[in-house]
Amino acid sequence: MGPGHEKEQGCFLLPYNIHTCYNTITMTTKCFNRVLLKLSGEAFKGKREYGIDPEFLISIAKELKEGSQLGVQIGIVIGGGNIFRGGAAAANGMDRVTADYTGMLATIMNALALQDAIRRVGIESRVQTAIEMREIAEPFVLDRAKRHLDKGRIVIFAGGTGHPYFTTDTTAALRAAEIKVDALLKATKVDGVYDSDPVHNPDAVRFETMSHMDVLRDKLRVMDSTALSLSMENKIPIIVFNINKRGNIHRILKGENIGTRIK
Repeated sequence: MGPGHEKEQGCFLLPYNIHTCYNTITMTTKCFNRVLLKLSGEAFKGKREYGIDPEFLISIAKELKEGSQLGVQIGIVIGGGNIFRGGAAAANGMDRVTADYTGMLATIMNALALQDAIRRVGIESRVQTAIEMREIAEPFVLDRAKRHLDKGRIVIFAGGTGHPYFTTDTTAALRAAEIKVDALLKATKVDGVYDSDPVHNPDAVRFETMSHMDVLRDKLRVMDSTALSLSMENKIPIIVFNINKRGNIHRILKGENIGTRIK
């Protein structure tokens, strides 16, 4: 591995300058300069059957605040499955293009709700949408997004790619490549990537480190193949972790060995 990529003093997957990250025992600073966090819409339900759980939003907002206070620049992409799943609607007979656009609108609803929670914990954020709706959010403009990040604002990318047939996982990989992140953080309900479903198989084995090609070859359900291929081509490491364990985002940003690292 070349300079800037070594594992040193507890820091992992660092295309970012390793000398900005100190020993994980002291936990005094960050291990990344800029990251993209992918949140599923399903997670927004919290303990509810449908919709948005305000308690979950505030919990996530507090973790994002902690990360922002470390000096890490944070971009976010959110799914919309807690409100509307385009793929499921299309499978039930709805026109695929219409279903996907409806799903994009659901992601914008989630983005606005998260922005409100972030504002309530005292951090600045901006929502940028791939589908223009200037009354409620900025249109996605790459240079403007980078300026917001440089100023310490959290940027929430909503509306998917703005085109049907692409998932929010692919959106996350695309935005991660565009804003040139050090890592893509994939939030899930389990603490990493397993060889089988740990919910149904108590003997499932968790991988600590994998390559993008490993995931693609073994058809592991981490992200869709387009998102994985895009991340691999742009050399974007992915960290898969459990979003339901309080403090995991902060721990990752400080360099702790959390979840599965795909690189």
